[in-house]
Amino acid sequence: MIWLESFIGLALVVISAGLMLVFALPRFRQGRSTLRPITALQRLRRAIGLAVEDGTRLHVSIGKSSIFSATNASALVGLSTLERVAQLSLVSDRPPVATSGDGTLSVLSQDTLRAAYRIANVPEQYDPDRGRLAGATPFSYIAGTFPIIRDERVSTNILVGNFGPEVGLLADASDQENAFTLATSDALASQAVLYAVAEETLIGEELFALPAYLQTGVIHQASLRLQDVLRWVVVGLILLAALLAFLGVTLL
Repeated sequence: MIWLESFIGLALVVISAGLMLVFALPRFRQGRSTLRPITALQRLRRAIGLAVEDGTRLHVSIGKSSIFSATNASALVGLSTLERVAQLSLVSDRPPVATSGDGTLSVLSQDTLRAAYRIANVPEQYDPDRGRLAGATPFSYIAGTFPIIRDERVSTNILVGNFGPEVGLLADASDQENAFTLATSDALASQAVLYAVAEETLIGEELFALPAYLQTGVIHQASLRLQDVLRWVVVGLILLAALLAFLGVTLL
């Protein structure tokens, strides 16, 4: 039965990838519905614009998950968010800075920033010091991020990735500096802490919608449509299972 579960999982991944590519085609993008408003993301876009106007810095913290771990999806979301934030703040006097708690993520954040400046045809503005490894352990990561929040004129902190409950310390430090904070995580414990401490919090699958709302690319828009399709499939399967159970039909 293990091989059957593996086959079903592989088939689901392949079908999902195929649907994303289909939804990304121009003919399927025409006439798509407007994304539902999320207040936290509306405030984030406004905070990014104000930071550029005021000459303050944007800080994106992308968590401590290795790109090779099971929680790497949140790390990829963090990198996509970092790329879009860098594009939106190219004209700022203070370029954005990224922190992470994993060496691989640190290198990828530097490469993401380099790509953003190269696409904008201003590669000379790239500074590898903007992608930093704040610490290799959970609490050293928090301790290494504190000076950035407090000493580098950061007006907006975006915490997106895999964190532990200690991430609440970063949200609290941001609040003490009167900076705007948008926080989201794939871990339930950190979601609970951030909901109580952070100024704005994204819950559940809203984490994976962040790049789409920042208009990072058409593939992220397609992923939202795929999420809707899969959500309805799950609802249908639940209703079907309930109906079969009511009729006394067992599949196994």
